[in-house]
Amino acid sequence: MPDIIDKRDRAALFRQRLAEAMAGRSQAELARATGLDRSTISALLAPGVRLPNAQAAADCAAVLGVSCDWLLGLTDRRDPPDRLAEEAVRLVPAARALFDDTILTWHREAQGTKIRHVPATLPDLLKTQEILAFEYAAALVDPTPALAAFETQRNALDAALPDFEIALPRHEIVSFASGTGYWSGLAPALRRAQIEALAERLETRYPALRLYLFDAHRVFSAPVTVFGTHRAVVYLGQQYLVFSDPAKVAEVARHFDHLVREAGHSARDTPALIRGLAV
Repeated sequence: MPDIIDKRDRAALFRQRLAEAMAGRSQAELARATGLDRSTISALLAPGVRLPNAQAAADCAAVLGVSCDWLLGLTDRRDPPDRLAEEAVRLVPAARALFDDTILTWHREAQGTKIRHVPATLPDLLKTQEILAFEYAAALVDPTPALAAFETQRNALDAALPDFEIALPRHEIVSFASGTGYWSGLAPALRRAQIEALAERLETRYPALRLYLFDAHRVFSAPVTVFGTHRAVVYLGQQYLVFSDPAKVAEVARHFDHLVREAGHSARDTPALIRGLAV
């Protein structure tokens, strides 16, 4: 059963939110835009228990670009329903790059929260320079400055990740260790160096950084990243499928947590498991 808010509290919340939504607008401007009397706007902003009728609340919300329910304290979602629906699921272009600006922005916005990540191959944050050069050779005209810039971005990003979980299909690391499939042609020495660097990084950054290996025969996952509680991103290749609705983000987070449970091992054990695959 929904909570019933006292009229005085609802009126106070309405005044606060109306004033917040009006930032940069005068009472006279809002009155002209809505067709309401200026005295009505003034009364709604004045201390007391006055609340608008449905028409006045709807008109104010429409002009100010916010949800009528938000103005009245019925929801904490400020955007109007049409904008919420538009933003809930959208496609965003994905660059074939070491780190595109979109991904960097999402990481920065999620600082201080838990990030869950299922990479398409090995996680870029944990790759050596040689592996990055091999993987992105076709996309890099001049790899030297690109790799140097990426290293700077990666160091700054790594320092700001207090809680970063990665779930990786076991067959991905097996394929890498043996140099088959996607990693065909990569020298054994480079593969061994990468595995040792990965294991060492997991040891030194634990518990802030945790990696789990799950069996794709038992459970499957597309490449996906959950940034805190407000954004989940599925990597499609040339585009990101972005979920911004908290309920949908929570569902994707539960999917990730299921991968972790299916891994059946502690993150402390992952470095030894990875080193055991070196050839």
